[in-house]
Amino acid sequence: MNWKSMLAPYAQVVEELKVKLKGIRKQFEYESEHSPIEFITGRVKPVPSILEKAENRKIPLENIDTEIQDIAGVRVVCQFVDDIYAIVEMIRARKDLLIVEEKDYVSKKKDSGYRSYHLIIEYPVETIDGMKKLLAEIQIRTLAMNFWATNEHSLNYKYKGSIPADIKERLQKAAEAAFKLDEEMSMIKHEVQEAQRIFHRK
Repeated sequence: MNWKSMLAPYAQVVEELKVKLKGIRKQFEYESEHSPIEFITGRVKPVPSILEKAENRKIPLENIDTEIQDIAGVRVVCQFVDDIYAIVEMIRARKDLLIVEEKDYVSKKKDSGYRSYHLIIEYPVETIDGMKKLLAEIQIRTLAMNFWATNEHSLNYKYKGSIPADIKERLQKAAEAAFKLDEEMSMIKHEVQEAQRIFHRK
């Protein structure tokens, strides 16, 4: 399989989504309003990770474009929990993509403590072979959720998916602490936003 050729349209999907989401952020800035988007990152899943996922899930290589939903991945990070749902509503309203699945791990966290909102979308991309509709995943989470998830991912990688029980327990406590932080910050959201507006005016 020519992986460079196969993954090139996915890289295009990631770049286009990043440009469009950054455009939303800029529009809020121009209107001098609070942007629900703090920052955006994106990546195409590395080939070894694709192969590992295909092997674990018994997915034939010819089916990975329909059965692996996160080859193209974009992450949107925001300040407040409310912002997550505001971003979801904005994406739902768009006409340039189709949401095929939603997973709300914010209100229903995973057993590990993981929280995030996942959207699986179908996105049309123009290629030299014509238009292709590809699957991509958009993850939306707060800064606190992102901090926790990044560290949990590193530990999962270090321990090859088998994190020791004592560390797992600490991770779960840290996840609750992170969510508590989000809840407390939500209580003073309007004061924080007003302070940020004053700061930006100066």
